[in-house]
Formats: sequence, C-alpha cells, structure tokens
Amino acid sequence: MSGFVHAEKPIRLERGEGVHLYGENDDEYLDCGASYACAPLGHTHPAVTEAIREQLERLTFVQASYPVAARERANAALEAAAPEGLENVWLCNSGTEANEAALKFARSATGGSKIVATMQGFHGRTMGALATTWKNEYRDPYEPLIGDVEFVPYGDSEALADAVDDETAALILEPVQGEGGINRPPEGYLAAAREQTEQTDAALILDEVQTGMGRTGELWACKHEGVVPDVLTTAKGLANGLPAGAALCADWIAESHGSHNSTFSGGPVVSAAIDATLSTLVEEEMPAHAGDVGDYLETELRAAVGDDVREIRGMGLMVGIEVKRGANRLLRDLALDHSILALPAGRSVVRLLPPLVMDEEDADRVVEALAAVLGGES
Repeated sequence: MSGFVHAEKPIRLERGEGVHLYGENDDEYLDCGASYACAPLGHTHPAVTEAIREQLERLTFVQASYPVAARERANAALEAAAPEGLENVWLCNSGTEANEAALKFARSATGGSKIVATMQGFHGRTMGALATTWKNEYRDPYEPLIGDVEFVPYGDSEALADAVDDETAALILEPVQGEGGINRPPEGYLAAAREQTEQTDAALILDEVQTGMGRTGELWACKHEGVVPDVLTTAKGLANGLPAGAALCADWIAESHGSHNSTFSGGPVVSAAIDATLSTLVEEEMPAHAGDVGDYLETELRAAVGDDVREIRGMGLMVGIEVKRGANRLLRDLALDHSILALPAGRSVVRLLPPLVMDEEDADRVVEALAAVLGGES
C-alpha cells in the first residue's frame, strides 16, 4: 500500500448512531472516544445531518470571499457562543490550523517573537503549532521548527511569571491538558496566566480544541474560572465530525492580525454543520448534561476501581484514568471483550471522551467493563 496510513485498529466500523458505533456484522460498540472528541452530539445526529443535506443540495462549496448564508449563520452562532469580547471569528479546517493562525496573529499584533508554551502540552502537528507541542517524538524529526519557544511546567504560576516577559508575543496553553494525560491545573492558574500576559502586553491563547464545545461542563473550559483569553481556538467537535476549526479573537488581535487566509475556510457545508452543532448544544443544554454525567461517571469510577488505579482526574466528560500497567493493553481488552472504544493519553492513561449525549446507563456500562478489565476478569 502506498501513502501514509494510521496504525489500524482491529475493528472495521460501518455506521454510527448516538453513542454507538457498529461493525461489519452489526456488532455494537459504545464509543467513549468520539474520535478524540469530534462528535459531541453523537453519530449521525439528525439536526446536523439534515443541515448538511440541505446545504449539499443548494451549494457544496464556494471560497470565503463570496458571502454565503451558511457561513454568516456559523459566524453568528460562534459570536453568540464566544466568551465576551471574542466576537471576531476566523474559520479554518482543524485544531492545528486554528493554533497556527493564533500564533501568527499574536506575533503580528504584539510585534514580539517569543512564544511560551507548557510541558506536556499538545497544540498540533503543523510547523508552528508543533514548535509549541511538548513531546520530542513529535518535534525531533522535523527540526528546525520556528524559533524562540520556551516551555514551562504546566500549572506553575511562578514559572509563568518568570517566562512571560516584555519580549513575549503569546502564552499558549490548554485549560485542561488532553494528549498530555488529562491534567487539570490548580485553581487560579488560568487567572494567573491572564494577569501575567496583561502585565507584559502578551497575548493569552487558550487552546480549547479538545476542551471546548461543552465537554467540561461549560461551553468553554475557561468559563470555569471566568477567564477570557485574547484568542480562543476550537476545532474537533465544532462541526460534529466534519473538519472545522476556528480562532475567536479580541478586537486588538483582529485589528492587527496581518494577512492570513485559507481556501477552504468557512465552506458552506461545514458552516452549516457548525451552526447546527452549536445551536443544538446550546438549545439542549448539553454542557450542563456533560457536567452532570461526568460527575456521576467519576464518582462511580472512584467507588468501583479507585483502589486499582493510580488516579482518576478530569472535568465533565473529559476523564483520564491513570493505570498501573500499560494503557494500550487495557484499551484492547475493553474493545475486544467489552465492546467499549476508548483512547490513550500517553502510555499510562485511559482517556474517556464520549459524546456528550452519554447517559448514566452508558456510564454504568463503562464502569462495569473497567472494573472487570482492571480486575483481570475480562
């Protein structure tokens, strides 16, 4: 086979509905990964499916210099949903592209070059975003990347104060680290980041590619601390499975962002999916539901498997279970023996990112399966 391929899993999937995926023989799986949080409303949600179908029948694609109603509705939905003061929307196709844009915007707006990022952070695989991603295994094959990037320990406010100075264009971090192991910072950390960037006239970029769209119990994770960044990036769940991303920017960023564009930015079909996804999440109060079910899931996990794992941590339906043996083996057992699909976050963390439509009955099934696998009863 020519070309690049992902490491294939031993399950061929044919269709999906809600929190479930189905294989070739109609075998049913509970999807606890949502393909890295890309399906907050679950698979084939009727509101999103209908919006996509209607737009396909009218206009499949036209470049963003032509105004179209679908893009206008998507922009309006994002402006309404954005934290106060971030009403400038730049649409794109992925999380790494949104972060790439945010870094460029920050350098253009501030005139600085230095970027501060965090250890264990993950911001994407294109050259700019990759330079701010922590793991050497991601960066080393592609060096040299963009220069003037400094990494600091995640959650350490004093390290931020030392690193973010008058030469800093931007501080980029995740409100909860995803790929790095579902790491929550101590209370007050985001506020300290906001204060330090304001003191030095640097831009604060919050990467909500994974934490956004209601996953943590709020539409945006930064709302838990009442912190508003200068740029908020989002993607993954933005169009419920279609490739979409966005950078939501403060006025001072938007007014001096330089020249930046993308051919497929805000395509009509993707825009229709964005509008339908955001509207449904807000109207059906899915962030609050995710918070309630996430609290239930964590409580039941602690009661059932707390003694068998090192730690359970997370926020809403973004849950990490640090296990005492390799996560990949447990994930294989969960999939093949219990028909539950989950994700790793590093070598020792089982990551749960289910669709936000998960209910307590689904959560009970996850807890029962994890108890069996961790107890060696699979």
